[in-house]
Amino acid sequence: MPAVEPLPGEPAAIADAGSERALVVADVHCGIERALRYERGVELESNADVRRERLLSLLDRTGAERLVVLGDLGHRIGDPKGDEFDELETLVDAVTDRVPFTLAKGNHDGGIAEMFGDRIEVTPADGARFGDVGVLHGHTWPSEDVLAADVVCIGHEHPAVKLTDSVGGSRVERAWLRGRLDRDTFAEGLGVDATELDWHDPELVVFPAFNERSGGTWINVEGQGFLSPFLPAGLVDGEAYLLDGTRLGDYRRV
Repeated sequence: MPAVEPLPGEPAAIADAGSERALVVADVHCGIERALRYERGVELESNADVRRERLLSLLDRTGAERLVVLGDLGHRIGDPKGDEFDELETLVDAVTDRVPFTLAKGNHDGGIAEMFGDRIEVTPADGARFGDVGVLHGHTWPSEDVLAADVVCIGHEHPAVKLTDSVGGSRVERAWLRGRLDRDTFAEGLGVDATELDWHDPELVVFPAFNERSGGTWINVEGQGFLSPFLPAGLVDGEAYLLDGTRLGDYRRV
């Protein structure tokens, strides 16, 4: 099995994480409905129960031995409060009753380590390694140790593609973005000589957002800027895939 294998139809993958089989997702954004209400005046019923049950179902279905969230488990930049805290606490309790829980710290996860650190493992912002798989959120440059992995997994971007038909109709779908990393870009970003990096020509896997309400970067639309400091320059190439596994080819020409 590949080191990281997406689950058909799901914004999730199974990873060969050293001695464990891990379920990996990104950008859960618990409590997003509260933020939409106060920031944009959009009233939506909470999908907290749906998100939790979907995640637990994937754990049960895959037999995963660990859950890894690639950052932005919560939505609020600061300490989670109110409905968001309640959703987080219920989710963390339900997951840790089954398997260990690792969070690759994201830019929305400021207070989570302090609130749940006794129940979840929170990695540094520049990531961590599980065997041949490196994980981080993607809002910072990865560590040299993460770059020494065979596969590097990130979230943060919420990649999506805008698909237009022959009569001008269009729809937006969440997508995977995969490609090889550019050694020189990362050496420059980390301030080291390229020959100093333990480099195995790693593949980057950019995960779609688990939360379907969190929006995203339309990776095939000109003028849509990437959020990560190492994209798109850090990709030698990149291909987009729909959640059902449909290969769209070069993300820039979809």
